[in-house]
Amino acid sequence: MASKAINTAIKVLQSGGIIAYPTEAVFGLGCDPANQAAVERLLQLKKRKASKGLILIAASWDQVKCYTKKVAPETLQEVLKTWPGPFTWVFPSSKKTPKWITGDHDSVAIRVSAHPVVQALCNEFNGAIVSTSANIADHLPAKTIPDLLQQFPCGIDFIVPGNIGKEAKPTQIRDVKTRSLIR
Repeated sequence: MASKAINTAIKVLQSGGIIAYPTEAVFGLGCDPANQAAVERLLQLKKRKASKGLILIAASWDQVKCYTKKVAPETLQEVLKTWPGPFTWVFPSSKKTPKWITGDHDSVAIRVSAHPVVQALCNEFNGAIVSTSANIADHLPAKTIPDLLQQFPCGIDFIVPGNIGKEAKPTQIRDVKTRSLIR
């Protein structure tokens, strides 16, 4: 059963709002990836260029596979062995993935998280949400709610309480086709 905070966050997401929530290493900012106005507002809040694209975070592969083109079964099995966990993979994007998510790329970055707050959010939302570090471009990501409020005294519609995970830095990002490390 979802907590009151998760239920509030889901209502905010459904109404086009922006939430902050704990992830594996830092607080994230999120919104409904299908809501272009929400994504654009999130990018303005972060002062992030739309061309860079955004990560989608989910509780399961089923919640994100519609955003990707099919990959070889052995490749997918390799990816699925890392999830849920602190690994982001860049897949070729499907036609369903909006340009406001992919930016200037023909790919989409996806993570299936083991973080309990992320799992609850995505399960109750019944799908993926945008996940980008909670920081203004070129600033350190927020690791606590006070850090978050210092960078964003306004503009976030709801903060989901909770602790970040034990990862020391944001998740590594790898290309699913080449396995090369991007970050």
